[in-house]
Amino acid sequence: MTLPDGPLIAFLGDDFTGSAATMEVLSFAGLPSVLYLAPPTAAQAARFGAMRGIGLATTARSQSPRWMAAYLSPLFAHLAATGAPILHYKTCSTLDSAPHTGSIGKAVELALAVQDSDWVSCLIAAPPLRRYQAFGHLFAAAGAEVYRLDRHPVMSTHPVTPMQEADVAAHLRSQTKTPIATLSLEHLNPTGLAALRAQTAAKIICLDCMTMDHAAELGALIWEAATTGGHFAIGSQGVEYALVAHWQKSGALPAQPSAPSFGKVDQIIAISGSVSPITAAQITRAEEDGFVIIPLNAAALISGGAQAKAAMADAYQTAMATLRAGRDPLICSARGPDDPAVAAMRAALVGSALTPHEANARIGASLGTLLRDLLRDTGLPRAIIAGGDTSGFAAQALGLFALTAIGATTAGAALLKGHSDTAEFDGLELALKGGQMGSPDYFSWIKNGARAEAKG
Repeated sequence: MTLPDGPLIAFLGDDFTGSAATMEVLSFAGLPSVLYLAPPTAAQAARFGAMRGIGLATTARSQSPRWMAAYLSPLFAHLAATGAPILHYKTCSTLDSAPHTGSIGKAVELALAVQDSDWVSCLIAAPPLRRYQAFGHLFAAAGAEVYRLDRHPVMSTHPVTPMQEADVAAHLRSQTKTPIATLSLEHLNPTGLAALRAQTAAKIICLDCMTMDHAAELGALIWEAATTGGHFAIGSQGVEYALVAHWQKSGALPAQPSAPSFGKVDQIIAISGSVSPITAAQITRAEEDGFVIIPLNAAALISGGAQAKAAMADAYQTAMATLRAGRDPLICSARGPDDPAVAAMRAALVGSALTPHEANARIGASLGTLLRDLLRDTGLPRAIIAGGDTSGFAAQALGLFALTAIGATTAGAALLKGHSDTAEFDGLELALKGGQMGSPDYFSWIKNGARAEAKG
């Protein structure tokens, strides 16, 4: 089998970290890809030449259906115009969504109004991330264990979109009237798919997947649909893992090359707006490895006015003092869900006129502003942003228009290169990490270009 020329996949991500992870899968498989932060100008696109994967990152995961209706349709149209046989709406591998926030169902309806598809694949599972789907139910790892999504210690208590339903199809039915069915592990083949479609009027087919062998089978189903008229897919980067597995198995791609490594920097700046327990453990490990943890008073940011200005000034001055001392600042809004800062943020929100999304946007943008000012005043070449929503708001504050993948860590948390129309941040090395992603030593790994020694 030979792959056609031109773009193979055009994807729209519902957050920045997940979008970058999708680009990572394609890039490290030998398929040059780029992630834009907004539709590029002709001059910006010309900087990259022929790309096999073209993505657009958004903050849709934290937005309302009304916002999605206003902003996503032209983005889907832009991606459809690339001519890629697969249009992919990239969702979180832990299905973060609800009817009122980050509705995947709403995104499907908007995309199908732009580009029809005979059927819509829904592949949330991604075995390299330890995300699995069996008989319709999604499972995700947390530490050494794997949990059904509605019993997951983090996702079942998510502060915005708590996952109380593990059945993917049932979860999505609350977000759209588009008919949905599930292709189970017993029928992951063309005959099983044809039989399911003959028996139901389902437009969206949720796909079970437990192993990379399953992924290759599903990649074959998706690619067959794509080459017979184009295809719309929803799901995590599991969609790209599946396609790459199929292309490698069929000989269209060589075996996966070694992912590129990267070197050490003398100093680094990190920011975090994640309240995930996983990020909290990573922050603690970073502190053990020598990072200086600097709390940003997020409750003051929500309150606004003089309090917000003082909080920003305090964080900036402390970070600059840390850098002058030759150490690495990590500015964070909270150290996990049990940090008293979280309760203070919630109390400040109750007393403000902001919606939860507006408050998150303010915190993320403030962290981004701090990062921008610190990088501008120090000229450091590398930085880290932790938190899916934070990454979106903060990356926008840096004035970047695109990202490409340059170095590998754990799956879904690569080191990226930022591209800007101004020399100030063009070439910035930037790591984006979602709340559930990354190894315990992630912050030190990004600084040092290698795994840190295990702690006893």
